[in-house]
Amino acid sequence: MTEQQQAPAADPDAAHAALVRLRGEVGKAVVGQDAAVTGVLIGLLCRGHVLIEGVPGTAKTLLVRALAAALDLTTTRIQFTADLMPGDVTGSLVYDAATSRFAFREGPVFTNLLLADEINRTPPKTQSALLEAMEERQVTVEGTPRPLPDPFCVIATQNPVEYEGTYPLPEAQLDRFLVKVMMPLPDRETENRVVAAHAAGFDPRDLAGAGVRPVASAADLAAAAAAIRRTHVDPAVLQYLVELARATREAPAVTLGASPRGATALLATSRAWAWLAGRDYVTPDDVQSLVRPTFRHRLQLRPEAEIEGVTVDGVLETVLATVPAPR
Repeated sequence: MTEQQQAPAADPDAAHAALVRLRGEVGKAVVGQDAAVTGVLIGLLCRGHVLIEGVPGTAKTLLVRALAAALDLTTTRIQFTADLMPGDVTGSLVYDAATSRFAFREGPVFTNLLLADEINRTPPKTQSALLEAMEERQVTVEGTPRPLPDPFCVIATQNPVEYEGTYPLPEAQLDRFLVKVMMPLPDRETENRVVAAHAAGFDPRDLAGAGVRPVASAADLAAAAAAIRRTHVDPAVLQYLVELARATREAPAVTLGASPRGATALLATSRAWAWLAGRDYVTPDDVQSLVRPTFRHRLQLRPEAEIEGVTVDGVLETVLATVPAPR
């Protein structure tokens, strides 16, 4: 067990203050993507995994690197390509001539924050190598299970505009991501700030030079996770989020709606959002704020609906408008 894993749990109030500072610290490097920063942080707080979608150049990789630097966690990056093998992700047994034995060489999955860059560019066999890691927090090589560090979070990216040579993620793997975060192109003012920062000498490869410092730790995340699990949810709010999940399955434009796992994910993310807001209870507004990032990757549209221009977020807007919220 590493020194980081042995660290005592932090005080919940101190952890809350540290994680609120964290968003500002990441903002020193990542400009104008506050919603994405918060979405990834919620994934970490809930011990979940995050799928980020955005065109190239919207700071997806920079976001993960800045988050790891501000949390003082280890991070590795895998560039997924068509020739990547499962062992390149999990690690493999390597013959050691000095001992005449096979020794396990850890793959890049043995880290706290794993950036799976362009995950849909690798074949399903390699994509599936992440399934056990994401669900069980371990990998099995030659029949031997090997636990991953704690915390462990997969932050995967995919490009929404290039489909040639890609392998869409299967529904089973998509469902293992807690949230799907969108990183849109910045507005004019934000883009001016980004370019001005580069003109002033900002180097995305030098986060320390940009002033990004560790402001939270794994102990803060553990204390936050425990506090979030104690966040009160009224039975009426529980029923509300269940009805939202069920309504996605009944939407005419949808062939696959949110599963019960999706409903429990919405419960977790709503609790995390409420805790970050400084409350120990969940409101219907918290649930509504997290429906899109929690559900959008779990819905599958009918082909005819897609042809007509229907979007998943549009379906979720309709669901939110039609399912009555508790008062």
